[in-house]
Amino acid sequence: MIALSCLVGQRAAAALSLSHQESLRIGRQIWQNECGGTVAGLTSWNAGEDFASLGIGHFIWYPAGESGPFEESFPKLLAYVKKQGAKLPGPLLPPNTDCPWNSRAQFLAAASTPEMIQLRKFLAGTIDLQADFLVRRLQEALPKMLSAAPASKRAAIERNFNRVAGSAQGCYALIDYVNFKGEGVLATERYHDRGWGLLQVIEGMSGGGEGAAATREFAESAEAVLRKRVRNAPAERHEARWLTGWLNRVATYRSG
Repeated sequence: MIALSCLVGQRAAAALSLSHQESLRIGRQIWQNECGGTVAGLTSWNAGEDFASLGIGHFIWYPAGESGPFEESFPKLLAYVKKQGAKLPGPLLPPNTDCPWNSRAQFLAAASTPEMIQLRKFLAGTIDLQADFLVRRLQEALPKMLSAAPASKRAAIERNFNRVAGSAQGCYALIDYVNFKGEGVLATERYHDRGWGLLQVIEGMSGGGEGAAATREFAESAEAVLRKRVRNAPAERHEARWLTGWLNRVATYRSG
């Protein structure tokens, strides 16, 4: 059982209990969302992006010299799985702290190399640990959001978070979205000073329903936040090309 207690100071803001099987189910759904649940999709580099996307959560890994506006999550995953006793393959051992492929072209050209095959095998063999990592990220999200929000909004944010987290489907929605678009607390993850992370979705909720009603409201707010992101995005990023896929992903929050 993974018991998640999101703490703010000494006060428990949320407590979620998910069995290993439940966290694995959520992890596999996120894997499906990211790349159709394929082993080949565990090593990806999407067009228009400056980083590799690895594992079931398409965790971001930047090449040396790149930082980008989005939070890098793959090194954190590696630290977690290593702590759990997993043996890292050669391509992930020091000094390879940065992505060893410097561009999407290099990455795609290396798709059938021994190093990439070894990396893919490692990722396919640690699905359960990656799922646990995804769940645990949510443990850290609420304190971050409350810390970033104005004091006047914190009670509503905590209340809405807990409404969604009150059901298994709501837990999936929260875990998927925070992996998908982040917590929404980084100043670099803004267009025209408007974020698109979990914080912004929860701030957009104003109802009082529980269970399925709360999850539906969360999905509606997520759709609105993502549409606003696309409207605010720099024209050269052409983010409208991704919107249909994003909305299809959010639609899975309503089912189940």
